[in-house]
Amino acid sequence: MLIGVTGKYASGKDSVAEYLVKKGFIHYSLSDEIREEAAKRKITITRENLIHLGNELREKFGSGILAEKVLLKIQGDAFQEKSAQQERNYVITSIRNPEEVKVLQKEKNFTLIAVTANIKKRFQWLQQRSREGDPKTFQELVEKENQEQSNDPGKQQLHTVERMAKIILKNEQTLEELYQKTEKLIDDLKKKFRKPRPSWDVYFLSIMQQVAQRATCDRGKAGCVIVREKQILCTGYVGSAAGLAHCDDVGHQFKKMVHEDGSESSHCVRTIHAEQNAICQAAKQGISLQKATAYCRMEPCIVCARLLVNCGIVRVVCEKRYHRAQETRELFKAVGIPLEVVNDEVEKYGKQ
Repeated sequence: MLIGVTGKYASGKDSVAEYLVKKGFIHYSLSDEIREEAAKRKITITRENLIHLGNELREKFGSGILAEKVLLKIQGDAFQEKSAQQERNYVITSIRNPEEVKVLQKEKNFTLIAVTANIKKRFQWLQQRSREGDPKTFQELVEKENQEQSNDPGKQQLHTVERMAKIILKNEQTLEELYQKTEKLIDDLKKKFRKPRPSWDVYFLSIMQQVAQRATCDRGKAGCVIVREKQILCTGYVGSAAGLAHCDDVGHQFKKMVHEDGSESSHCVRTIHAEQNAICQAAKQGISLQKATAYCRMEPCIVCARLLVNCGIVRVVCEKRYHRAQETRELFKAVGIPLEVVNDEVEKYGKQ
């Protein structure tokens, strides 16, 4: 989840960002990108200098350059996420140009919120916090905010950015009330961006893919999962008969087959197919496969297809096509077994 926070002087935007950080969000500020550049150039860090340098960077590299720099850092985090098997949420502040918003909107989980408050209240809060660089008079506040509302595409256009926000957080009373609104916002966005649960077919196919990793013939790391009433009955993967050497250890045992149409194909006969091994496992455990569904890496060969039919399988779901499955398709059609293939692509492997 990426939440962009924008707002005018003392609107409460920093308080919202700080609250999100307490909730585990990682904070990136577009202004920090300008600060890094200012440090390289040994420019004194003042609000005016940052505005001037930010405008210079936008003019030279494009108005979305600061957002692009931050997204590169987030993408680096995302790479680490995959390795660590964890998801992270981000809050991005100091968004002051419409092109920055457009860059961030390319991320599907991005939401821009604007924190707003009455200007008179904001001036009171400015006086209370008495931060260095803040406007000291009401007139100075108005003038500084006007500087951030340029019509120049390469400069700050805070007024335009605020209008692009999908959500408005009104900071009207206390800080506690603002936190409560922020908490509700987090809950709403979690519901919006929550990943949908996988369908049962996707779920069992994903398990089949893991089972296939145990296969010992690198030509086709196939797996099979047989299910009835959403319960796994047995699994199988490509491998040699018990006690015999595996292809991965001693190589393949190819045999050439000549078909009725005169075409030839090579088959490794050292291993037992995943569907056959699954059926064997069920037989060893005394498990009936009547009225079950078989989930396979690719369409079964004709031998496996016949075995599945005789086991009482009533549905077959495959991840991909098998290049010599025409007989299988005809058989399943003849006996009334639905054959469903998720990806119409033909499975590729060596010496096919």
